[in-house]
Amino acid sequence: QVQLVESGGGLVQPGGSLRLSCAPSGMIFSTYDMGWYRQAPGKQRELVATITRAHMTNYADSVKGRFTISRDNVKKAVYLQMNSLKPEDTANYYCNAKFAVRSYWGQGTQVTVSS
Repeated sequence: QVQLVESGGGLVQPGGSLRLSCAPSGMIFSTYDMGWYRQAPGKQRELVATITRAHMTNYADSVKGRFTISRDNVKKAVYLQMNSLKPEDTANYYCNAKFAVRSYWGQGTQVTVSS
């Protein structure tokens, strides 16, 4: 059974940084494309960043230059380094794993950017 567990969320002041982690289990991690998505209250879930099996990355325009997605196939984990955080980054952040038609989601970790 595939499980994705996110961690690293919390409350941070504007301009601060957080690092999210996602530790999948029950899957061959290196074969999956991984991603981070977020959903703010009253809004649809949106893509934040993705990283393929070949470590190719893609970012939402709103986070380019501030967020960095990475993966460690040895530790079987994917990370999202978030710098220069803004109040509009406040959301529940979800880890996603995709392989062919399979797509799995974590439970999410809350990020709140506020002074």
